[in-house]
Amino acid sequence: MQTFYLENIKLKVTINQQGAELASIFSKENGTEYLWNADEKFWKRHAPVLFPIVGSLKNSSFKVGDEVYDMSQHGFARDLDFKMVKQPDGKNILFRLDSNEDTYNRYPYKFSLEIKYELDGSKIITTWKVINTDDKDIYFQIGGHPAFMCPLKKGEKQESYYLNFDTDKNLKYSLLNSNGLVESEDNVLENDGGLVTIDEHMFDKDALIIENNQASKVTLCRPDGMSYLSVIFDAPLFGLWSPAGKKAPFVCIEPWYGRADKENFSGNIEDREYINKLKPEESFEASYIIEIEE
Repeated sequence: MQTFYLENIKLKVTINQQGAELASIFSKENGTEYLWNADEKFWKRHAPVLFPIVGSLKNSSFKVGDEVYDMSQHGFARDLDFKMVKQPDGKNILFRLDSNEDTYNRYPYKFSLEIKYELDGSKIITTWKVINTDDKDIYFQIGGHPAFMCPLKKGEKQESYYLNFDTDKNLKYSLLNSNGLVESEDNVLENDGGLVTIDEHMFDKDALIIENNQASKVTLCRPDGMSYLSVIFDAPLFGLWSPAGKKAPFVCIEPWYGRADKENFSGNIEDREYINKLKPEESFEASYIIEIEE
């Protein structure tokens, strides 16, 4: 698998060709790795891009008209090799995935998915662009799934760390059932002045799904309350996740333009909540920022 690099005086960033996935965010200033190392004991990925769905489908399938198509959680883009289209310098790189016969058999739409990474000081800017190359409307979801080291140092405990949000309000969140479908929507995350302890039971029921633009910046903080990394986004919802029961030393902060189906969902792909629609030749563009804050 080919890898690519971005680098400046602060950071060295590694990107894998498979899935155009971020694989490392290494600080040249303090020698710290901030991105999860994909140890299969806990989770074999670093920061996959979720496309053309986010989360799980009811019955692991979706309908287009009268046809039914099978698709596993989070879609197929994360497992496919992207083409590196352009790297004008050591701080910018652009990847592209074009639909082909294989993707069309699984997802009956023609598209191009471009992923751009830009290194700006202590920030990594990720930009997604979905282009409709079909002669009909296409429907899709897209999202990020970056996993960050938490704790950062050996001997520290994850439950001594905090999440900080750019709001002082309590956050309402949804939970998933054993099939990965939304079942519980009225849970409350107590937000004490913006700081939330990463309790050891926080992810016992899988991801916390926070909808309706309740926050646009999520920060990881050390035991002393000092921030070390933030994810900044304009997405309508985001997920927080770490594998249940494994005491995995990472936390995912996931900006989403899409979400798993509800338990009672029935309908075609265009009826899914948070679905995005593009007419022929139209495009969709969105971005988020990972910022190292120390």
